[in-house]
Amino acid sequence: MTRSPIPIERSDFRLPIADCQFQSKNENRKSKILDVLSLLCVLGLCVSCSKKPDTGEDDKVTTLGSIEVTAQLLEIRGKIIDDPLYDYAHVMKYKVLQVHRGKVEGDIIYVGHYNPAEPRSSVADARVRQIGGNLKRFKATDIHRMALEVPIDDYYMGGIINKYFGESKYPIYWALWTNLVIK
Repeated sequence: MTRSPIPIERSDFRLPIADCQFQSKNENRKSKILDVLSLLCVLGLCVSCSKKPDTGEDDKVTTLGSIEVTAQLLEIRGKIIDDPLYDYAHVMKYKVLQVHRGKVEGDIIYVGHYNPAEPRSSVADARVRQIGGNLKRFKATDIHRMALEVPIDDYYMGGIINKYFGESKYPIYWALWTNLVIK
């Protein structure tokens, strides 16, 4: 027994194809709208979560010390010690980007920070009182706005870790206030 093909009328054949094309255009339109909405949501999230620019300027950084600079932290040589029984200053290497007050010698400076494992907002203690800032942790390549004094020996008597000893003829600066700069 052989089967014969069922005849399909031309109008019956076109109607399902027309419906498929219509659905495809509609789905394509919906897909494009969803893509645009998704992109807008992602962009909105990025903008709302991004950090706003901050020059690091505040009342303390602009008044403490005899020198005020904005500088990029180039290097932290040696390990930062996180020991509550050991108070010390750790010398770090900076490239000066801008001098706001006072005078620095050269565009590379070495700055001693007291107990650098501590956030600057809580670093002041009975031994060293007039220091602080908004910096939470030190990271090479970050930019800091700092109020400084010089030389460190006139302002801090205690242990100093200086892994740059002998590399520079210039004095070591003492950081009084350190704020993070956000560009």
